Amino acid sequence: MLTDPRAPSGRKTAEIELKNTPTIPDNWGMNPLLATLQPYPFERLRQLFATVTPPTDRAHISLGIGEPKHATPEFIKTALKASLETALSGYPATAGELRMREACAQWLQRRYRIEIQASTQILPVNGSREALFSLAQAVIDPTKKGARVVSPNPFYQIYEGATLLGGAEPYYVANAPENDFSADWQAVPEDVWRATQLVFVCSPGNPTGKIMPLAEWKTLFELSEKYGFVIASDECYSEIYFRDEPPLGGLEAAYLLGYKAFKRLIAFTSLSKRSNVPGLRSGFVAGDAAIIKDFLLYRTYHGCAMSGVVQAASIAAWNDEEHVVENRNLYRTKFAQVTPVLAEVMDVKLPDASFYLWAGVPAAWHNNDTDFARELYASENVTVLPGSYIGRTVNGQNPGQGRVRMALVAETAECLEAAHRMARFIKAGRPS
Repeated sequence: MLTDPRAPSGRKTAEIELKNTPTIPDNWGMNPLLATLQPYPFERLRQLFATVTPPTDRAHISLGIGEPKHATPEFIKTALKASLETALSGYPATAGELRMREACAQWLQRRYRIEIQASTQILPVNGSREALFSLAQAVIDPTKKGARVVSPNPFYQIYEGATLLGGAEPYYVANAPENDFSADWQAVPEDVWRATQLVFVCSPGNPTGKIMPLAEWKTLFELSEKYGFVIASDECYSEIYFRDEPPLGGLEAAYLLGYKAFKRLIAFTSLSKRSNVPGLRSGFVAGDAAIIKDFLLYRTYHGCAMSGVVQAASIAAWNDEEHVVENRNLYRTKFAQVTPVLAEVMDVKLPDASFYLWAGVPAAWHNNDTDFARELYASENVTVLPGSYIGRTVNGQNPGQGRVRMALVAETAECLEAAHRMARFIKAGRPS
């Protein structure tokens, strides 16, 4: 029996009978779909290295996480600081300030030569990761039995998590017969397409760096027209490219093919990679006005309005292209120096775009990417991400098996040092 200390003096105390109270499990009340999530790749990497002691005579170099390390431009910091006097005094609107949306629209018009309405076809978001996840929650109808969400394989793990927590089942698209890590959309069975509500695409791709050509977009738009699914186009690496011509974007492809209302298409972009501000958590979504309207309603309840301080810094960033060119040139110089060193000992080449190298594991490791990553860390204190961690096994095959992803995000000297260590490690051979 427990006595309630709140009972007023002179009155009968409240008593609580606990005799038949059931035992409540630790996870009582939690969403059971959480149990469907796989460990995040970097948690798996931590577990892989748990029993490894790397050499202490050389500094650790991480090529595992795609977190930009180039310096944030000073003018963005200045804009952020200048907004502090006024931007913190009120709640920001979920739709964002009109001048923020106009800055995004103007950038899209300059970059992709398309017409888009700032007031109805754009929303600011707290980075593309947040928006990719939340759009899936707004789009997926879990009441429809067997709902499907289609994604490439390998892929950015948020696609899968958003799918599972939205109550749908993921379907991983096989690679094209050319085995160049292009998605083979034609190989998806018709019964899957009929159940598909959302398709994730990533161009330039993570981890492959591949760019979707116009013909592939045409195929995808025709399938969307036939089956009615929404396309979520993840384009956060669009401004880091190595060709003379910038990568084709989803909205641009739609415009060129005559889908000028962007029906069932939402593009996602971010400042993190473009402007080296991963801590700002700033991006925007653009496309189908009807979807944007409903997504705004969802976000109003979700409580994810972008801070006015972040908007001020973001407007400055979207309105400037000079720092983007400088950033791209840094990556071009870095990849031009690092790629040849690794190409001597691994199956790797310069990607179309992005800041990743997607490399084949040398034959001595028998296609075992996890062993290679662990032994490299133990020998050279260099971290890479096993490719199998960002792929899924379908029909007995994981398309990431036997490959590793390397994020060349640090300064050139550090990435080049990592490349030389890896080359030395591979040339030394694997201990028998």
